[in-house]
Amino acid sequence: MNLKSERRGIHVDQSELLCKKGCGYYGNPAWQGFCSKCWREEYHKARQKQIQEDWELAERLQREEEEAYASSQSTQGAQSLTFSKFEEKKTNEKTRKVTTVKKFFTASSRAGAKKEIQEAKAPSPSIHRQASIETDRVSKEFIEFIRTYQKPGQDIYKQCKLFLDTMSHKRDLSIEEQSECAQDFYQNVADRLQTRWKVPPEKVEKAMDEVEKYIMTRQYKYVFCPETTDDEKKDLAVQKRIRALHWVTPQMLCVPVSEEIPEVSDMVVKAITDIIEMDSKRVPRDKLACITKCSKHIFNAIKITKNEPASADDFLPTLIYIVLKGNPPRLQSNIQYITRFCNPSRLMTGEDGYYFTNLCCAVAFIEKLDAQSLNLSQEDFDRFMTGQTSPKKQESDSFSPDVCLGVKQMCKSLDLLSQLNERQERIVSEAKKLEKDLIDWTDGITKEVEDIVEKYPLEIKPKSQALAAIDSENVENDKLPPPLQPQVYAG
Repeated sequence: MNLKSERRGIHVDQSELLCKKGCGYYGNPAWQGFCSKCWREEYHKARQKQIQEDWELAERLQREEEEAYASSQSTQGAQSLTFSKFEEKKTNEKTRKVTTVKKFFTASSRAGAKKEIQEAKAPSPSIHRQASIETDRVSKEFIEFIRTYQKPGQDIYKQCKLFLDTMSHKRDLSIEEQSECAQDFYQNVADRLQTRWKVPPEKVEKAMDEVEKYIMTRQYKYVFCPETTDDEKKDLAVQKRIRALHWVTPQMLCVPVSEEIPEVSDMVVKAITDIIEMDSKRVPRDKLACITKCSKHIFNAIKITKNEPASADDFLPTLIYIVLKGNPPRLQSNIQYITRFCNPSRLMTGEDGYYFTNLCCAVAFIEKLDAQSLNLSQEDFDRFMTGQTSPKKQESDSFSPDVCLGVKQMCKSLDLLSQLNERQERIVSEAKKLEKDLIDWTDGITKEVEDIVEKYPLEIKPKSQALAAIDSENVENDKLPPPLQPQVYAG
């Protein structure tokens, strides 16, 4: 694999991942390159502008109606009725587009009808029981958690119950409006904990994670891939696109990962498993955790292959390859669900936000992938896309049709043996290098010891003699008279 191949169309400047308004937070293609905060501001501005344009249109049509009324008395009743209907429609449109919080707490006249529709579309009993068991478990865990917060915990629980009860009567809201309600709720609860109850920031973040888990576990079946959106259509389009690109190889994407290394191959399998497992989670934070785990496995695989830390230019092509190889189910629905209902602070900063932004870029790249991005000619790209040939079969296609399968298998085995021989030679070369390094190290230590001994020689002094008698040095002892002997005198 040529790891130094030219990257075309895959390199993404890290500044492009940030909000295009320059606030410093991570942007998102689903928010047209804005972060969550800036997108909501732009959304409100656009909505107010649309309301203003609608009223200007209504006034213009009213003037036209008045002019038509003055010129023709015969059509007065019909024109008046037409304008009356139009004015009523515009009034209803304006009422629908008021601020979310104000509309959020108004009564819904269609709650009963929506409830009947939802009951008619209820899932199977087994799925319902499974969801009910998980909901009960999450509810018990949430209650146990908020007990540690005492009075602030009671306030959190009260606000969550009020939010869920209100949302149950607001199923007729669009998914964007429900998303805005959830984001407003997160912000209000966080502000309430900080300003009213003076809860430390780290405990506020932990509490918001539990609030999101409790709220979204109960809301999941209503807001994930709703029928009022085109999320399912986008899912099918992305899956079809990925299946059509099944022939893309790591070399085409300049992926710096060698799956021939067993440890790297295990990391790739774990990354694919994590990105597929994302669909089984119900809480946005848990789905983000799957993306983060997948990304960390990718970084480890690159690090093992290159024997050096991975860079951002290495990460994105590998993430694209993992998505193409895994083809995660309902990919667009999961991305939209995280975008709409995840705590915005997680998407704007931190490693979760960084990895999620890269995943959005990877999906956008797959949707726009072309021949130049893969370093291919347009002719080869078209043939691969139409299934006329495959780069993985080019070697086998070089044989003539009358060649038997045994010969093809033999050539394939010889190729594998050649690869094994290369690996064996590489291992022997590394072993010899290691042996030489050990010998050099031993010689170096020996030379250092000899230099030290030469510089500071070891002097061995003779053993000291025992103390001699007083007359030991007198060599003429034999000429001395004998020592006096004690005598006893009688008294």
